[in-house]
Amino acid sequence: MQEPHNTATKFPIKLDRTDKKILQLMQANARISNLELAEHIGLSPTPCSRRVKRLEESGIIDKHVTLLKPQALGLNLTAMIGITMDRHTPERFDNFETAIALLPEVLECWIVTGQSADFLLKVVVRDMQHYEKFLLGHVTRLEGVTGVHSSFVLREVLKKTELPLD
Repeated sequence: MQEPHNTATKFPIKLDRTDKKILQLMQANARISNLELAEHIGLSPTPCSRRVKRLEESGIIDKHVTLLKPQALGLNLTAMIGITMDRHTPERFDNFETAIALLPEVLECWIVTGQSADFLLKVVVRDMQHYEKFLLGHVTRLEGVTGVHSSFVLREVLKKTELPLD
């Protein structure tokens, strides 16, 4: 189940060079210990820990995750799916968003503009047979879905999780 976003967000906060270095190092390796982090940025552990806590409480650090290789888990097919809805009402969109959040194959979901789609989904599945079951058994059965356009990833060229900090 998708975690709700932090509604007590206090950003934007002013980031200094040290904050940016902390964020850069933590984006590259979320498992870095506070001691290692402090050594890399030239602080003692206690002030370093306080800075990380402030970045977390401000909402800039959303959460800590472990990234898995989909292929190592047999998830060999990635699809980008454009979804067209029959009505553009808050209730229709809310219902779709709630339903789609329950499908573990959906990694990301965006409301988009500038395309013929209303939503864009990033989905991972084992293979085309799994995709067919996912699409016909779940997505096309959701209330309000009137169109589906699928594109399949042939090869991953670039994948980054680090945000630019400058």
